Amino acid sequence: MKRPLPLQTTLVAGGTGRTREAAIAARLDPGRACAVILEGLPDGHAILTPDSSLQVQRIAPGCLCCTGNLVLRVTLNRILRQRPERLFIALAAGEHLDQLRSWLLAPPYDQLLELTPDLLT
Repeated sequence: MKRPLPLQTTLVAGGTGRTREAAIAARLDPGRACAVILEGLPDGHAILTPDSSLQVQRIAPGCLCCTGNLVLRVTLNRILRQRPERLFIALAAGEHLDQLRSWLLAPPYDQLLELTPDLLT
């Protein structure tokens, strides 16, 4: 059985939740199945709206590589089962961006994800 190609994944950090969502929205390809994991609660002005080609998951604010690790792992595993063509992970704060990147580059995600350059807003 042929193994699927690694999922192109971009980490997004900086700015407000709205600027991160706007930056992701500007990079979405119409008709291409994408998934987005957003850390933080919506501010009432959500830009990304789930539809047949866009899956949006929100995770409560907290460090995704430390206290939020289990929630991120479960959410990420669910998304990987859906096999989107593109993934964005937006962080509320970028202090632990390097740690999160290292975690995603370790097994088992090193075989499942292809990290693209970070998107800093």
